[in-house]
Amino acid sequence: MHTDDQKLLSKFKQLSLYLNERALRIWAACEALSLPRGGVSRLSKITGISRTTIYQGIDEIKKKKTKKFIEQIKRIRMAGGGRKSVLDHDQTLLNDLEYLIDSTSRGDPMNPLQWTCKSTYNLSEELNKMGHKISQRTVYNLLHEMHYSMQSDRKTKEGTNNPDRDAQFDYISKKVLDFQIKNQPVISVDSKKKEAIGEFKNNGKEWRKKGDPVEVNMHDFPDKKLGKVAPYGIYDITENKGWVSVGISNDTAEFAVESIRNWWKEMGRKVYSHASELLITADAGGSNGAHTGLWKKELRKLSDELNLEINVCHFPPGTSKWNKIEHRMFCYITQNWRGRPLISREVVVNLIGHTTSKSGLEIKAKLDENDYKKGVKVTKKELKTLEIIEDSFHGDWNYKIKPKMH
Repeated sequence: MHTDDQKLLSKFKQLSLYLNERALRIWAACEALSLPRGGVSRLSKITGISRTTIYQGIDEIKKKKTKKFIEQIKRIRMAGGGRKSVLDHDQTLLNDLEYLIDSTSRGDPMNPLQWTCKSTYNLSEELNKMGHKISQRTVYNLLHEMHYSMQSDRKTKEGTNNPDRDAQFDYISKKVLDFQIKNQPVISVDSKKKEAIGEFKNNGKEWRKKGDPVEVNMHDFPDKKLGKVAPYGIYDITENKGWVSVGISNDTAEFAVESIRNWWKEMGRKVYSHASELLITADAGGSNGAHTGLWKKELRKLSDELNLEINVCHFPPGTSKWNKIEHRMFCYITQNWRGRPLISREVVVNLIGHTTSKSGLEIKAKLDENDYKKGVKVTKKELKTLEIIEDSFHGDWNYKIKPKMH
């Protein structure tokens, strides 16, 4: 860069810290007028101020100081100034954005389980090819306003790609909508990874006085006395409310169903007092897996106990991160305790229970001190007595349990 240009850039950087928008515009206009032919383009290239803004400043300098003009210069911006919404001058933008998303969405884009695998960068590029002028950030903001949720490309590739994956997503979506129309409860369930209790490093940062970080252990060897906790969550998709049982034993199917039982007693039945059915959306593996016999045996007990028909829909293998509880509840819990050592079980319960979101998320948490044994087997003969009713479409993923007459 030429020496004179460097001086101009240095001057601009210093003045931009102190001058308001209007004053900076007038300064740029004065500098451009003092330069030889092509001064506007040269100054725009050096400072990054648009040519339009510099020409606006030149026009203001040349104006006569009328009463109207004097009133205007008292403002930083003219009346009605500022960037207009992109939708104000691009009437077809939303329709084209919805068209692009619809081609790769999982299920009906109007249902409550929306997600898209297209990145905002790809979407903005495609929209620009269609004649729109839009940035990646604006696409991101529009998607949030349209109630879409972003999924990580890296995480969606776990496991195998089942040929009926998209059909199962569509099946779950319609099932969820049907239950919501009937005002029947719909919950998303999953277990969060076990957390070590003690003065261990917890990823993330929080505001503290400079030079006063929380001191934690150098090594992450588990504390034999405090051990680990296993949070199991239940997320009410319709009400945007959740329950977390913080277990101190093993993450088993018995623990999973006990957590659902506690959610119903503490939260569910208060909202759905006239419910006759319950829909559970869950992963295909883990303690609530599609092929876990103990899970189905415990659900049979729960169905009879609560006198509820329990419907279960499992997400296909390899798609666990698309379960709603992951990005509607668990992610906010992780954000809430980032940078804080989980020094006791009570701290974990309190941090979970005080988790909120801008959308109004509410969570209740409770310590579950029961002992759940690992390795409990359910024989094929026992499974047959449970009277599991498999759906016509993928009965291994979709099934229901009707309560037996008391």
